Amino acid sequence: MTMRRACGSSREPVTVALAGVEFGWGSSGKLSAVLSALRHGPYEAMEFVGLGSGLGRPLLAEHAVDAWYDLPASAEGLRAAVTEIVRVRRVRAALVVLDGRLAKALEAAGVPTVFVDSLPFLWTEGDRPSLPLDASCYCAQQCIELPPECTGILASVRSLRWVEAVVAADTRPGRHGTRPWHRALVGLGGLRAPGLADWTAYPRLVVPAALRALAAHGVREAHLAGNVPGDLLGRLLADAPAALRVTAGALPHETFLAELSAADVLLASPGLTTLLEAGALGVPAVCLPPQNLSQIFNARFHCRAVGVDVRTPWPEEVFREDEALALRAKGEEHALELIYGGIADAAAGAGAQLRAQLAGAVGAALERAGEVVDWSALATAVGTGGAAQVAGALLEILRRGSAR
Repeated sequence: MTMRRACGSSREPVTVALAGVEFGWGSSGKLSAVLSALRHGPYEAMEFVGLGSGLGRPLLAEHAVDAWYDLPASAEGLRAAVTEIVRVRRVRAALVVLDGRLAKALEAAGVPTVFVDSLPFLWTEGDRPSLPLDASCYCAQQCIELPPECTGILASVRSLRWVEAVVAADTRPGRHGTRPWHRALVGLGGLRAPGLADWTAYPRLVVPAALRALAAHGVREAHLAGNVPGDLLGRLLADAPAALRVTAGALPHETFLAELSAADVLLASPGLTTLLEAGALGVPAVCLPPQNLSQIFNARFHCRAVGVDVRTPWPEEVFREDEALALRAKGEEHALELIYGGIADAAAGAGAQLRAQLAGAVGAALERAGEVVDWSALATAVGTGGAAQVAGALLEILRRGSAR
C-alpha cells in the first residue's frame, strides 16, 4: 500500500512496519481501521511490511501490505529477525497493536514505534514486564472505567497519549433494537491464542447454544464469522436448527463491517473492537460467554453503557468471573489458566443439561435486549475517532524523522 503525499512529491515512500498481537482478531481490526484512515487522508507516501500476525493476516486482505514476515518464537531469535528486517527494508517507523514484546524489539532496533493499547484497564503490576512503557508513542484507548491497580502502570508510560476507540465504522443514530429480528451475525473473533491448547472447545459449546436461541427468537438467517476449523464447522452447521439458514466463514475486516451493518442483531464473543464497531453502527449487540479475561471487562462495560445486562454468563461450574478477576493481580496468564481450563473441561464433559442451560442463557439475554434504548452508548462514551488519532501519531513520528 503506497500513500501519496498531499503536495504530490515523487519522493520514494517510507517503509512502516505493522504488527498485531497473536491473540484474537481485535488487533488486526484496529490495524485495518488505521490503514483505512491513512488511505483516505492526504498523508505521507509510505509502504507497509507486516511482522508476524499470522492469525490476523486474512482480516487485512483488503489492504495492500507489501510483504509479511514470520518471526521466531524465542526472544533472541525475535530480536535478530527484527533487526535484519529493519535493515533490509529500511523501516522508518512501526505501528504495533498490543504486542509489547515486538514493540520493544522494534524500539531496540532503532525504530520509533506507535504502540496501541486497547486494554489499558486490564494491566496490573504482574504485567509490567510485558508492556513497552518506553515506546515512542503509547496510545491507550479510552475506556469506561480504569481500575486503580492500572494507574501505576500507566503513570510509568514515557509518552502516553489517550485516544478514542480505534474503529473504522462511522457513528450514526442507533437503531434502537427494532424487532422482529430476521438476520443475525454471530461473531466469534479469532479463536486461536497463545497458551490455548484446544481452541475448538469454545465454539463446540457456544455455537449450538447461540443458533438454538436465535431460531427460538424468530431469526431466520445467520452468518457465523470466525476461524472455526472446517471439520468442526461442518458438524456445527449440520446440527443447526432447521428453521435457521446459516452461512459461515471468516471475513476480511471491511467485509465483516458490511455484514455487521446489514444485521438486525449481533451475537458476539465480547471482543472490545467488535462491540465498539457494533455500537458505532447502532447494531444491537448481545454478548456470548467470555472466552478470555479481557472479554469479562468488555461485556460489563458494554452492559453498563447500554443500561441492560445483555451478557450470557457461564454456569459457575465452568468458572466464576470474580475468581478470574482476582487472579489477574498475579498477571493475566493466571486468570487465563482458570478460564481456559474451565472451558476445556466443560467441553470435554458437556451433556444435554449444560447445553440447554447455555441456550437458555443466550435466549434470556436476547429477550432482555428488547429493553435497550441506545445501542451506540459504549461507542459514544469513548468516541470513535481513534483510528485517525493513531494515524496522526504515526505521521508525527515520520515527520520528526524527516526533519533530522
